[in-house]
Amino acid sequence: MSAEQLVHLVNVQIVPVSLFLIMLGMGLSLVLDDFRRVVSYPKAVAIGLSCQLILLPLIGFGLASLMPLTPELAVGVMLLVVCPGGTTSNLYAHIAKGDVALSVTLTAVASVVTVFSIPFIVNGSLLHFMGESEEITLPIARTMASLVLLTIIPISIGMTVRRFKPALAIAVEQRVKYFAVIFLALLIAFLVYQQRDTFVDSVISAGPVALLLNISTMLIGFYGARLFALNRQQSISITLETGLQNSGLSMVLALGMLNNYAMSLVPAIYTGVMFITAGVLVYYVGRQRSITDSDSVPARQES
Repeated sequence: MSAEQLVHLVNVQIVPVSLFLIMLGMGLSLVLDDFRRVVSYPKAVAIGLSCQLILLPLIGFGLASLMPLTPELAVGVMLLVVCPGGTTSNLYAHIAKGDVALSVTLTAVASVVTVFSIPFIVNGSLLHFMGESEEITLPIARTMASLVLLTIIPISIGMTVRRFKPALAIAVEQRVKYFAVIFLALLIAFLVYQQRDTFVDSVISAGPVALLLNISTMLIGFYGARLFALNRQQSISITLETGLQNSGLSMVLALGMLNNYAMSLVPAIYTGVMFITAGVLVYYVGRQRSITDSDSVPARQES
């Protein structure tokens, strides 16, 4: 197999099929109550979705416009910020003792909403950063159909399996999570190899943007939630949901729909950044909880 055939295989088959399986795994963890919480807890869901679907793209656009990025990397930033949170945010919310139910609901609802918002925002970003002379566009109808095929359908299949075969769903869900981590690692390794001549320069250019984007949005997510009097567990979940993006979907957009490796580098770089910052946050939250718990235990009196 030639290098060109391998690239085509990865772009057109391996990456989309892998994302389909990852979204199927997400569906295996969902039940209808995850969507009903929109009505049960409207304030928390509204704040979380506002941070993720409105503030995150606005901050990303601002950074992409102000920072010295190439047009391809700037569009890569926008590909990242228009995507919903991934299953990783739910896992980190569980580890950090956040509101896991809220995290799952935000991921599920955002995955549906972004099917309709991604084509318009990405096309606007292509026009703004690449200029009218470039012929790179996302056909609106075809892109929505592809996103439905890659997100809504596998999520629906997974939810159906969870409804009628819950034991099977729980068993398979854990394996899919492991697959998602391995897939992202392999995909990033492939991108690094494919763009090895420019990767270091891309990290130098886009690395600070990825770090600033991640930290600023997580801070806004946390303090925005606290400002509206949400509890600590809800604030933690919104923070993680805002900071942990579905970078796999971003790379599918760059590779499978725009056929542009340079645009996929920002999501790849951001993946490494978000895992580090989320890990630091989980450690800090756990440490604070340990200190609080130890302070709440009355000291043992000496006999």
